[in-house]
Amino acid sequence: MPVSRAEPLPTLPAPTEGGFGIYVHWPFCLSKCPYCDFNSHVVANVDQTQWAVALVRELTYMRDITGPRRVSSIFFGGGTPSLMEVSTVEAVIGAIQRLWHVDNDVEISLEANPTSVEATRFYGYRAAGVNRLSLGVQSLDDKELKFLGRLHTAEEALKAIGLARDIFPRLSFDLIYARPGQTREAWARELKLALAHAVDHLSLYQLTIEDGTAFAKLYEKGSFKLPDEDAAVDLYKLTGEICGTHGLSAYEVSNYAKPEQECRHNLVYWRYGDYVGVGPGAHGRLTTDKGRIATAALKAPGAWLASVEAKDHGLETREFVSATEQGDEMMLMGLRLSEGVSLSRFERFAGAPIEATRLSGLIGQGLLTRDGDMITATADGRLVLNGVLGRLLA
Repeated sequence: MPVSRAEPLPTLPAPTEGGFGIYVHWPFCLSKCPYCDFNSHVVANVDQTQWAVALVRELTYMRDITGPRRVSSIFFGGGTPSLMEVSTVEAVIGAIQRLWHVDNDVEISLEANPTSVEATRFYGYRAAGVNRLSLGVQSLDDKELKFLGRLHTAEEALKAIGLARDIFPRLSFDLIYARPGQTREAWARELKLALAHAVDHLSLYQLTIEDGTAFAKLYEKGSFKLPDEDAAVDLYKLTGEICGTHGLSAYEVSNYAKPEQECRHNLVYWRYGDYVGVGPGAHGRLTTDKGRIATAALKAPGAWLASVEAKDHGLETREFVSATEQGDEMMLMGLRLSEGVSLSRFERFAGAPIEATRLSGLIGQGLLTRDGDMITATADGRLVLNGVLGRLLA
């Protein structure tokens, strides 16, 4: 596939800097959640053997681009990966092990829904090599689950959490807060209930209205209202306080973990490492001997599958990332982390340092802090992170 170069690239970082992960996208769901803008599709019957073969073919194609690498994490995302048959997961993991060097302590995560049907596959996934489960719980209140379009109940969610805790060495689950009419007291009760179930990682997202979703249409019609900005900020601060008292720190804006339980795969993204993306709509960032490239696959499952069967890959675009874009992407991702961003590493990607007056101005306003080579968003800075980034990278 032809590659275009927009401008000269800076000196390339070591390929392993920031880690190297593999992302596998399974695009199918039983139903489309009204808040979801991910590349997911409701399809009644999926030929799992055909899809397993296609995913392995695209992985093989991507290996030719990356060359030999050491894989630190594998992530099955979606869609609903817990709709994958165990044999499909086994085939993908086996291919990755044949194509690259896989660390003995590799993190292999799989996203799952907590319905009783999908939970029956948990033992099989563990036997296939999955060692970290990420459950899409979203709420522990049946009324709210119905509003969010979820197919499970709170009771099913708690049973799935308990089962996953017994089977997998590591467990995370997602909750959505700042829902219509949600009070501090209601969120505090729900969050404390979640924390009572021996979790070591939580992803806690404020409900946002994404273009093209069912919620976007309902919101535009005035069918429901979200908490105002002050209330949302208050709920965000409360979230951090409650998680902190239970030993989970905010290592990223929306992710909380006990020490050493951070999601290694997501850290590859936030630390601007390299990652392969396979499957419909999957994205990748890869350091090659000619420059850093961005890949993006066709979103439509049928089109992706046809492309893989014809050309061994489903890539729609593959292009070099300019120096300016590399710096912007690194800062956009890195300032979400509590550990912050290395200024010298940023300069190696961007080809130029951050403008000193912009940096000092944000530090003076209490939105950033600097400790030697590292800059970090303060608590106040995290609340207005988009504005901070806009001023820093303008």
